[in-house]
Amino acid sequence: MRIVGHGVDIVVVSRVERLRERHGDVFMERVFTPAERAYCDSARGRAERLAGRFAAKEAVFKVLGSGWRGSMQWTDVETLPDALGKPVITLHGESARRAAEMGIARVLISLSHAGGYAVASALGVSDT
Repeated sequence: MRIVGHGVDIVVVSRVERLRERHGDVFMERVFTPAERAYCDSARGRAERLAGRFAAKEAVFKVLGSGWRGSMQWTDVETLPDALGKPVITLHGESARRAAEMGIARVLISLSHAGGYAVASALGVSDT
């Protein structure tokens, strides 16, 4: 396994909550996949969960060397928990194409939130 890229992002939870309140479904549907929205709505801590996923998307875009721009969509990066609750990244669309082009087999993610902030650290790794 080889590290191909690393990205970190930190988000103020209240900022994401304000965006959600101001732009409603337009913001939610543009940024989060249906599965992410369902997960974040399923338990307490909705604002923290949304902010963590927002930070994860930004961190993954940094792994891909682009930041958010061009033909990549926010919903190209999906963060959902596995059976044990560990966050897992699934790439779609242009983000998946870019990762393959870079030799990235998978993206590992770590999320945390405390004190009104959410942080994500992402590693793009190859299998070689």
